[in-house]
Amino acid sequence: MKFTDEDLKKLWKPKEDSSGEDNGQITIIGGSKLFHGAPMLAVKAASRLVDMVFFGSPERELEKVAQLNSFIWIPWEETEEYIKKSDAVLIGPGFMRFRSEGATDEEKMACDEECRKSKEITKGFLEKFSNKQWVVDGGSLQVMDVNWIPKNSILTPNKHEYEILFNSQFSISNLQIISKKYKCVVVYKGPVSYVSDGEITYEVRGGNAGLTKGGTGDVLAGVIAGLAAKNPPLLAAAAGTFLVKETADKLFTENGYWYNADDVAEKLVFPA
Repeated sequence: MKFTDEDLKKLWKPKEDSSGEDNGQITIIGGSKLFHGAPMLAVKAASRLVDMVFFGSPERELEKVAQLNSFIWIPWEETEEYIKKSDAVLIGPGFMRFRSEGATDEEKMACDEECRKSKEITKGFLEKFSNKQWVVDGGSLQVMDVNWIPKNSILTPNKHEYEILFNSQFSISNLQIISKKYKCVVVYKGPVSYVSDGEITYEVRGGNAGLTKGGTGDVLAGVIAGLAAKNPPLLAAAAGTFLVKETADKLFTENGYWYNADDVAEKLVFPA
């Protein structure tokens, strides 16, 4: 089934007389000593959709970056309290799978210190707050076990992450089987993206080669998390994917392929 702009009409919209916190709150958990920008892109995108974005990271240096952005930096030891009050939680953008980009094959197979850190954080939060509306992205997808997938969660893997997590090659039938088995929504990112909950599968077209640039996946995760605060997970995932591709097409008409993830986050196209 092809997702179209007609489907966007199903999205929840703020009421004219709404007040603070009526329109959603989310928590974003991510970042590392190597990847500072990833969670910032997710935050930038999500902050356009909800009333409040809380951001927590095990990487303390990110607090300095956080001071330059319009969201609430939360002390790492208080993260659980903010998860409890959030309508949706995004975990994984900027988490590391290896100690460094120069990790050897042996280190990658062994799961080094950074890998274990990402696994511990991801497993701990997903299992303790399994009833929350989760969006799982980036580093968390690369280190987690399928048995940790919370019901109704949204997973946003690219081709590589899909193969790592599910130990299988992508196909539409395989996507449907996996989504149904784990009772989750899977967003398979690509030139043509597919979003499935096992019962309904959307084909999302559009976008262009500019979306191959680093950070665009983090923007997508932020958009989906923002939408998931007030919408059913399948709709949030498909609509978020559609809107990011629409934004990329708009940027292409203005600049060709010469735009980056910041441009996507700053010029997001939203339904009227």
